[in-house]
Formats: sequence, structure tokens, C-alpha cells
Amino acid sequence: MNPRKPRIALVLGDPSGIGPELVAHLLADPCTLQSADVLVIADPQELARGMDVAGRHTQLARSVSLDAVSFGQGPVLLPHATDSGNGFECGVSNAASGTYALQTLLEALKAARTGVVDAIVFAPLNKHALHLAGMQTADELHWFANQLNYVGPVCEFNVLDGLWTSRVTSHIAHKDVAAQITQAGVVQAIGLLHRAIRGSGVQSPRIAVCGLNPHNGDNGSFGREEIDIIGPAVASAAEKGVPAEGPFAADTVFLKVQGEQRQFDGVVTMYHDQGQIAMKLMGFWRGVTVQGGLPIPILTPAHGTAFDVAGQGKANPGAMQQAFQLACRMVNSRL
Repeated sequence: MNPRKPRIALVLGDPSGIGPELVAHLLADPCTLQSADVLVIADPQELARGMDVAGRHTQLARSVSLDAVSFGQGPVLLPHATDSGNGFECGVSNAASGTYALQTLLEALKAARTGVVDAIVFAPLNKHALHLAGMQTADELHWFANQLNYVGPVCEFNVLDGLWTSRVTSHIAHKDVAAQITQAGVVQAIGLLHRAIRGSGVQSPRIAVCGLNPHNGDNGSFGREEIDIIGPAVASAAEKGVPAEGPFAADTVFLKVQGEQRQFDGVVTMYHDQGQIAMKLMGFWRGVTVQGGLPIPILTPAHGTAFDVAGQGKANPGAMQQAFQLACRMVNSRL
């Protein structure tokens, strides 16, 4: 008996951005429905507008409730009614769009918790809109953890063409980074990344760890974090059975992960832009963000809502397609 397909909940993200258009492109891609059964949770009008903008139209079956969802005959739409009237304001961060995004994500989480779907893929969100709508956490990763009552360690992963990155610190001011770099934090980041890569189907992940200071501190000449914290953390992770190498100077480590001679499957960085700049330069329209550490695979494109081109039919669906396919691989690994 063949295993069933992954079941993926698909959410439009911020409707004032390019999300509805990206979802329209994804649904029209034959690879999407070959790879998974899809549940779209959306305002039907917003989905229709996205299809009109993209010029890609797909017929969806409708379900009256989560309990009534039945897969096997193509994508299913679970309508999420809104009072948006003539639609959300395009290209502008606003509370109405943030509220819609949070509400549809809550429906997707409910679908995952009740076993209707195995994973969630959402189009880009706008943090300002989410905060206008009442989100109290710094980012959506911690909002997801709160909604799931999950208290374990979490980390945002970025993935590009099979290369994964994680970070010890994330959405904090640069002036606060050094104080937040601890041996326990580095060990935790290495372990989270190792488990995530294994969960995508790589049996023996190779992980590199960045230093914090320029030139790795040059033997303590300008910073000792590599000597006192990061190096011992790499050794401690190895003692726990999670092999990693480093620390490597951040301005050269990404040279080791490009092309056919890639030496590592993942890179642990110390702060947000240390990895993000490199990843986005290598493939902005292919990058994926994974909400790492959560009990449910939740993924999104690594780029933003692109308010400047929203509604113009110019959105590149590459990262959305990559997020969806990676979600399928993660679910297949679990199944």
C-alpha cells in the first residue's frame, strides 16, 4: 500500500502584499498537486483577486468546515469570511490585513492540531501589520509557539537549495548581540539545526559554526567570544553526539557551502544578518524560512510582502514553490 501524500494547509499571508498572487501561481503549478493534498484557508474573494492578478486560475472544491474536509479530488478551499468589502488596501501595512493574516493562521494551526493537515505553508507576512493587529510577540515564530503552547527551544531557519542556516540570536538590536551569545545558546542552536536537517531527509548533516568577531577575533586581539564561548560550545555539541566544526570566520564560511564541492549542509550564525545577507545574495527568490523547533512543520518564503509590486502581476513564485516542496519533504520524512 502506497503511503498517502502530505497534507498541506496553504494561507495567503498578508493580503495587502503579493501573497494571494503567490498562492495562485502555486496552485496552478502541476507539481503542487502531484506532491501533496492542499487545503487553502482564505477569503474566497481575496483568493480570486490573487488569481486575477497572477492570470492563473485553479478550480477548488469547497468545504463547509474543517470536520468536512475531504482530500483526493484536487485542492480544497476552506472559506474564511471577512468584512473586507472591496478588499484590503493594497501595498500598505495596516491592521485589517494583519488581523486577517493572524485569523487564517489560527485556522491553519487548528487544522494541524486536529490532524487534518500535516504542515502549514504561508505567504509572506508583515510584522508591522501583525503588531497593529495585536500580536504581542517580537515575531511570528514566537507567536506560533505561544498558540501551540510549546515551551521548547525554537529558532528561525533559512534554507536555500538544500543549505540550512540558523542563528543564536535573531530579532534583537546589534548592541545586545554579544551579551546574548552563551555556550548553552550555541549548543542549542547546533542541536536544533542538526535535528531539522535530519528531519528534511539528510541522515548525517555537516554543520559549520560562525565566529562573532571579524577574523574570528584574531586570537583574542579584538574579542574572545570564539575562544571562551563558541569554540567550547562546538566541542560540547560533539560530546553530545552532534558533530559540528568551527568557529569559522563569517566572511569566508559561506565560500565553503557553494557549488558541487559544498562542505557543509548547515551553518550556525551568531546574529540575524550574518547569515541572511549571504543567503539572500545567493538566491533571494528561492530562499525559504522554516519556523524551527515547533512540533508542526511551518514554512514561508524568506522574502517579504513586496508592497512595492503588490497587485501588479510581477511577483516571483520561486520561494513559495520551494517552501511548499520543502514542507512536503519534511512531512514525507515524518510519515
